[in-house]
Amino acid sequence: MKVDILASGSNGNCIALSSGESIILVDAGIAKTKIEKRLLEVGITPNNVQAIFITHAHKDHTKGLPLANKYHIPVFAGADEWKDIHGVDEELRKTPPAILNDGTEYTFEVKCFNTHHDAYEPLGYVVKDLYLGLKCSICLDTGKVDQDMLQAMKDSDIYIIESNHVENMVAASDYPNSVKARILSDIGHLSNQQTANALSKLVQGKGEQIYLTHLSSSNNLPFLAKGITENALLKRGFIRDKHYKLEVIE
Repeated sequence: MKVDILASGSNGNCIALSSGESIILVDAGIAKTKIEKRLLEVGITPNNVQAIFITHAHKDHTKGLPLANKYHIPVFAGADEWKDIHGVDEELRKTPPAILNDGTEYTFEVKCFNTHHDAYEPLGYVVKDLYLGLKCSICLDTGKVDQDMLQAMKDSDIYIIESNHVENMVAASDYPNSVKARILSDIGHLSNQQTANALSKLVQGKGEQIYLTHLSSSNNLPFLAKGITENALLKRGFIRDKHYKLEVIE
């Protein structure tokens, strides 16, 4: 399974997953033309995208959805989340789960799990490559990771998860108090420590690939996100590049 993170952060989020000729996007939060350009840069022709899965309706996850109409790509989102998603042709509007294949052996099975964010029905996704036997879990905007989320993501080979902020940096920022409260709430975003705690419960040291995403440009630093997760996993006896791989996406 090939992972291409085309965009990450408050300015837009878009992830491409490929296996054989099976290609899907998770979120489309940058302009349609930018998605097209970045897909081509990683060797993907936009009209080969089979489906787009939306975590929630905020613009940094949906801005590029005109791509769906242009290439007639089905768009999957939580049923209630369609209240805030506009401009997608009616026949392309879907809700998960889904099974997608390339016409030969390669098949993606995509299931969802509930997350905690200030949206109607925010979702995370579990993508299984049924041909290669790989599992990828994607958990973006959420204020906490509960037991049901851990259960859905367990035994993954790839974890794509937000590591958004340092709590003290948010508290000391010049954001309005209402914004600070939102970010730090159970329907906001994960701190580095929350992400590290979740990964310490999930990672088994079998060579998992971890991508830390959706870092705040104002209230986080890549080396802090990386270091906190590394330290949490070291307490489990896991060493980066020996038991797992870690990449921070800025």
